[in-house]
Amino acid sequence: EVLTYFDKHSNWGRWGADDNAGTINLVTPEKRKEAASLVRTGRSVSLAYQLNTVAAPGNWNPLQHFVRVVPDASVDYLGVMFHGYAHTHIDALCHIFYEGKGYNGRPASDVTSLGARFGAVDAWSGGIATRGVLIDIPRFRGVPHVTVEEPVRGWEIEAAAEQQGTPLRPGDAVIVYSGRASFYAANPGAVPGIEPQAGLHADVIPVLHRNDVALLGWDQLDARPSGYEHFDAPRRPGGPVHVFAIVFLGLPLLDNARLEPLAQACEEEGRWEFLLTLNPLNVRGGTGSPVNPIAIF
Repeated sequence: EVLTYFDKHSNWGRWGADDNAGTINLVTPEKRKEAASLVRTGRSVSLAYQLNTVAAPGNWNPLQHFVRVVPDASVDYLGVMFHGYAHTHIDALCHIFYEGKGYNGRPASDVTSLGARFGAVDAWSGGIATRGVLIDIPRFRGVPHVTVEEPVRGWEIEAAAEQQGTPLRPGDAVIVYSGRASFYAANPGAVPGIEPQAGLHADVIPVLHRNDVALLGWDQLDARPSGYEHFDAPRRPGGPVHVFAIVFLGLPLLDNARLEPLAQACEEEGRWEFLLTLNPLNVRGGTGSPVNPIAIF
């Protein structure tokens, strides 16, 4: 059934053969106006971790940060390989390939050390502002966090959205909270990026496609192992959600979002929808960007 997703859940050609924006095409001017109308109290919450300069398990590529101090001024140098499990970032559509092809069927050879010729992050240089919906799975299940044995399922995303009065609409940014901090506190031997990993099951893909979701944000990423030998092969990057979302749906992923403060704010505000703003760096040919997404209530 999961292997049928390649044909059933594909947006190749939907916005033209040369499209680079993917599902961000669903964030129309009308959608932005709808999202702006959600701002009532003006409360803002960051969904980003601080960029981390300390190498540790899970942060194998720490940020390089140097400060030069001169008379009456100071300047910074930043260097970061942001993909992975430490830094909050957005994946561009050129980040993942499947069997030598990327989004819209473009060949992987279109991405070189000089940058990407398709699906690069500068396709979103105008920024992303849309309705954000937090899907609080621990709250829905009545547990502290998602476990390795019970990954987040597609039906739960829709059921939780209905339960909290925020049914999904086209162009939404769906932010799935799995309780990352609680999971690692309860599993001190677990390391981000090292299996087994709690996270999202492959069957979230039909839900994301059916509801025309524009962006998926998450704190725990793909459940690994996925339970599907096809996707758990050595050197297969990401997992099935990464593959189907990026390559076939053209759906950008907001990886490693820090969601505990957002979940708390939603509880205090009594609502789970908000204006989400996200502005990637305008990097020509870039495979993604570190970001500081902001939820505004």
